[in-house]
Amino acid sequence: MENTGKYALITGASSGIGWHFTEALAQRDYSVVAVSNQPAQLDDLKKRLEKLYRIIVVTLNMDLTQENSAQKVFDYCKEKNLIVEVLINNAGIFFFGEAVTVDYSLGKSILGLHIITPAMLCRLFGEQMMKRQRGFILNVSSIAAVMPYPCISLYGPTKAFLRNFTRALRTEMKYHGINVTCLIPGPVDTELYDAGNFNKPLLRKLGIMKNPETVAHAGIRALFKNHAVCIPGLLNQFIILLLPVLPYFIINIIYRRNFFDREPKE
Repeated sequence: MENTGKYALITGASSGIGWHFTEALAQRDYSVVAVSNQPAQLDDLKKRLEKLYRIIVVTLNMDLTQENSAQKVFDYCKEKNLIVEVLINNAGIFFFGEAVTVDYSLGKSILGLHIITPAMLCRLFGEQMMKRQRGFILNVSSIAAVMPYPCISLYGPTKAFLRNFTRALRTEMKYHGINVTCLIPGPVDTELYDAGNFNKPLLRKLGIMKNPETVAHAGIRALFKNHAVCIPGLLNQFIILLLPVLPYFIINIIYRRNFFDREPKE
């Protein structure tokens, strides 16, 4: 098969929600550009999808935390003549702990992966979509974006950037025939969430932690229906309304009781 037709580019495609994004798009007859830094899993993904669907899967093993990674991805697709009609910025890093305890290089990686790389991928591929007057962009934010909680002090605010950036980008692109959607999931049952810090069985029982396949398909449906935002799950939709108005002293109490036996310093 030749590299012709329509492609969907998914970052973080080798596991979790990203894996299921690729399958949901393959079911819609999109060939896939799967980008990740997990070559073995990418190979498994390629074998599975090409066996089940009449599509092409192009895998790209790349560290997307690097500042120039968006340009490298774009140049690769341009060199291979891959017309990217759907862009999904899904790759992410979750770290639970105080900001000053984050390894310096990990902190830079989180900022690069959640802010610089997705914004520049939207810039580069969005320009092509604008010229064609057709395209779809899905950026994966998080329910953590609505409140600056302690111990996710890098994750939450960088996801807040993605949420706000996506909303602004949607307004800019709507008159050019391009759908832009922000997916805002709550906790998802993937390796991103460390079972040591989160009670996964309880979160699943309460309906807060969702299956990654469910979240992925909800996001794809919302994208093609041109919804501005997708928040999978009624409980998560309620939580995202509640969190911004939750008094901050309650968060201080929870933080203190979980981490200290004394009042935190202001």
